[in-house]
Amino acid sequence: MAEKKHIHVTISHVDGPVFDGQALFVVVPGVEGEMTILPEHTALISPLISGVIKVKTAEGAIEEFQCEQGTVEVHGSAVSVLL
Repeated sequence: MAEKKHIHVTISHVDGPVFDGQALFVVVPGVEGEMTILPEHTALISPLISGVIKVKTAEGAIEEFQCEQGTVEVHGSAVSVLL
């Protein structure tokens, strides 16, 4: 069986970190609709709108975080969300 690939996800608020860890994927509320970010996703920077950010952790749990607005940046095997 092939090893599952992971991405490093950091979600930060001005008050401090919200999530920092390995994930299988992330779903964010983009201005043009929901975006699912998988390992080896192409690089991008995009604004976010009000909605829910979903992170499927490396352990398989789904964690959800409220988002009023923000920015997502994907580069290499890292995803950074600034709220």
